[in-house]
Amino acid sequence: HAMAQFNLGLMYGKGDGVTENYIEAVRWFRKAAEQGHVKAQSNLGAMYANGIGVAEDYIEAFEWYRKAAEQGNASAQYSLGLIYATGMGVAEDDVEAYKWYRKASEQGVATAQSNLGFMYTNGEGVAEDYVEAYKWSNLAAALGNKRAAELKKVIATLMTRAQIAEAHKLSTKWFKEHN
Repeated sequence: HAMAQFNLGLMYGKGDGVTENYIEAVRWFRKAAEQGHVKAQSNLGAMYANGIGVAEDYIEAFEWYRKAAEQGNASAQYSLGLIYATGMGVAEDDVEAYKWYRKASEQGVATAQSNLGFMYTNGEGVAEDYVEAYKWSNLAAALGNKRAAELKKVIATLMTRAQIAEAHKLSTKWFKEHN
């Protein structure tokens, strides 16, 4: 049963009711992940990306994150964006990074929103657009992301008052539609 296997992985990973054992956590996450359990796939990707319970392996991490991301897992979508942005185990690809950050951002992942703001600011993987950069940075900052709050201040110095007003309008609209 995939959910039971996933829960065992969590228990071993946290030492909840059992002795903490990352190797066992990986074993149980893999069993669940191979059955298509999305959170287990994402967790297994994280274990490989960080070398927890297994040897660090970005290619293996990429594969598990991809499986979970394609099923809509926001955390895996963010992680896949990060892998493409940094070239960990795959060729660096800003367009793919943007695509996955955007999917995670639409689900309210503040770090993805912050990274999206940065990409719009610098025209990485997407056309430079200060209004969109401010919008995403503003949303991430509202969720407590300090990096986004700082980026928002920098972007504001590059914008007109009308652009800032438009960005606030877009942020408010997005927030209302997603909460």
